[in-house]
Order: sequence, then structure tokens, then C-alpha cells
Amino acid sequence: MTSGSMALPVYGHEGEASLSHANTHEEATPGEIAVGVIIGRSSEYFDFFVFGIACVLVFPQLMFPFLSPLAGTLAAFGIFTLAFIARPVGTALSMAVQRRWGRGTKLTLALFLLGSSTVGMALMPGYESMGAAAIAVLVALRIGQGVALGGSWDGLPSLLALAAPRERRGWYAMVGQLGAPAGFALAAALFAYIYSHLTQEEFLAWGWRYPFCVAFAINVVALFARLRLVVGQSYAELLEEKELEPMPVAQLVRDEGGNVFLGAFAALASFALFHLVTIFPLSWISLRSERSMTEVLGVQIVGAFLAALAIMLSGRLADRVGRRNLLAGMAVLIGLFSLATPWLLGGGVAGSNTFLLLGFVLLGLSYGQASGTVTANFSPHYRYTGAALSADLAWLLGAAFAPLVALGLSARFGLGAVTLYLLSGVVCTLAALRINRLIEQRS
Repeated sequence: MTSGSMALPVYGHEGEASLSHANTHEEATPGEIAVGVIIGRSSEYFDFFVFGIACVLVFPQLMFPFLSPLAGTLAAFGIFTLAFIARPVGTALSMAVQRRWGRGTKLTLALFLLGSSTVGMALMPGYESMGAAAIAVLVALRIGQGVALGGSWDGLPSLLALAAPRERRGWYAMVGQLGAPAGFALAAALFAYIYSHLTQEEFLAWGWRYPFCVAFAINVVALFARLRLVVGQSYAELLEEKELEPMPVAQLVRDEGGNVFLGAFAALASFALFHLVTIFPLSWISLRSERSMTEVLGVQIVGAFLAALAIMLSGRLADRVGRRNLLAGMAVLIGLFSLATPWLLGGGVAGSNTFLLLGFVLLGLSYGQASGTVTANFSPHYRYTGAALSADLAWLLGAAFAPLVALGLSARFGLGAVTLYLLSGVVCTLAALRINRLIEQRS
């Protein structure tokens, strides 16, 4: 799932000045910006988690009945990755739309496409009705989700971070990340309730469609909540003051492409863990045990609440020890956690529950500060676009292929493959943070 939005850290006394200035704009106070960020990110994550859960519980049977359960799940995970591949394209297109028609138009088009793609999935027939055409429709709608998510970047997390006092950067940086556990908990709760109250035949025939319809309603609420800020004069003035304006992606890559990749790799350990504690365990447990999926989803909902608490704790810790120090420390802990993954996830009910709950806590502590840790490297006029594109690449490189790769390799070679996947993200994060520190020391 954004959301993963990249917020920008503030240096010097700029944050304090920004906050006092923001308070003079009645329609764009930090509190209202925070609400807009949380609502917007929750809706985006909900859409993506609904699809991810359906890749385990629905699409293997509905779209790939001619394949084995494992092959059908892998095929569904292949479609799952398409949105993350399309997301940078959506970012590039949306920046062009915003430069010509404005933020409100861009956001309206993006969320309309996101909601339409999601509710379109709710209306899809299965393979038995349309054959391969049904799979093609699912592919097209999933790509639409990705393009829309790239276009939904509104700059609110960046503006919120720039309005933060120096001593509370970490706290403000974690606000947008709360949308992830909120979106997952809602998606998992809906599926768990429907799955437990219907027969398998009823669930596959029509029950699974309700969460996709709910996603459209949530998008409408999110659209109006965000438009209230985006189209406000005070919001526009604050963005203009901080040079948070869209730039052509090609120009950004040409002039400061190194910073884009550095920002993406700095968050890779957290993003690699993201789908390995949410989507992948569902698939592994469903294929390898007789355990109730409702029970597994219930444990994950508890994990999501723990992740939300951990995200808030990350804000406090980051303000004490520094965001980058916390991110590096959490990368090390994720590495240690990866070593225990085969033992935990293969250790029956108690082991898998421990894996899920501990994994969600580590995810909250790391993901809470994973956004925009090094995006201050961008020149001011590139920060708006640079933050968005760095997030796109972090999702693509760290999270997009995680369920597909982890399930495919684990089915063939064992759960040690998950350990290697997570360790690769840890190495990338530590290397990127080290390179960034060296760059700062030389400048």
C-alpha cells in the first residue's frame, strides 16, 4: 500500500518561523494540515490493502482457477506489483497537470481515477464468465490505481514538516505515516467480518466486492477533506513561500537524480518489511496451514494498532536521538528480526503470531520516520517533486515485489529467502544513510 509520502525535514530555525507564519493563515493551520494528511493517506492505503488482501483470498480462485493455489497467488501478486511500477508515471503526468491546471484539478482527477479503478474491480466478472478478458480488465484497473496514487501527491506532508518546530520534527514527520495502520486495520476488519459471516461460495460470488465499494465512499470523503486545504488561498501561499511547486520529472532526474535514489534507498529496510508483515504472511499461512484466515486477520488488526502506537513513539524517539539515527538503529533491528523469521513464521500458531505482532511494532518504529529522511538534500525548488519521486522509488524497489518474491522463493527454497530479502533492504538503508552523512560532512 503511501501511502508512503515523503515529508521534508527542516533545518536551522526555519521550522519555528514557518509555524508562526502558518498560524496567521486561518485555513491552513498545522492541526488542519495534519488531519488532511491522515485522512488522505488512510484512504490511499485502504484501497491498496483491499487489493492486497484480495490477492490472497479472492483472485487466485476468481481469476486464476486454472492454476494451482500457489501459482494463482503468485499470478495475483504479479498484478499487485503493477501499481507500483505505474506510480512514477502517475507522478510525472500529475506534475504536468498541476503546472497547467492547478493542484485542485490534479488531486480531483487522481482521486477520481483511484476510486473508479477500485470500484471497477468490485464490478468485475471472474475468469469463468469472461475468460482472459477478465484478467486483462483487472490488470488495467490495477495500473489505473498506480497512476492515480502517483497523482495524489498533494504536498501536505512536506508543508506539515516545514511548519514543525525544530524540536518536534520527528513528531510531525510521523503524522502522515499513521494512515498505513489505519488503512490496513479497516481493510482487514471488513474482510474478516465478511469472510466469517459468509460461505466460501457466497464470499467468492459477491461478498468480496463490498470492501472495494467502501473504498470508493472513503475516497469521496478524503477528496473533500483534502480539497478544502488544497484550493485554499492560505495553503497555496504557504506552498509558494516554501517553493513547494511541481517541476518536470525529467529535469529533476537530470539535475538531482542522485538525491532521488539516495532518498529511496534510505527507507528501503522499512519498505521491504511493509508487505512482509501485511500481505505475505496471509499467503504463506493460507497455503501452508489450515488456520482460519479470520483469525490471522484478527491478529494483524491487533498488530496494526501496535504499529500505530509505535509510529507515534517513533516521533518521540526521533526528537531525542535524531531521525537518521533512529532509522539506522531500526534497520539493524529489522536485520536481527529477519534472522528469526524462518523460526517464527514456521513455528506454528504461536510463532506466526509473534512474527506478526513483533513485525508490526518494528514496522511502526521504522516506517514512522522513513519518509523524507534525506530529502533536505534537494534544492528548495525540487523538494516537492523530489519527495514524491523518492517515495515512488522506495515503494517500487522495497515493497512492490516483496509478496511475489518472498512467496515464490520461500515456496521453493524455504523461509530463509525472506531473511535474505529483508537483509538486502537493511544493507541498502545503512549504505544510503552513510553516504548521505558523508555528503553532508563534505558540504
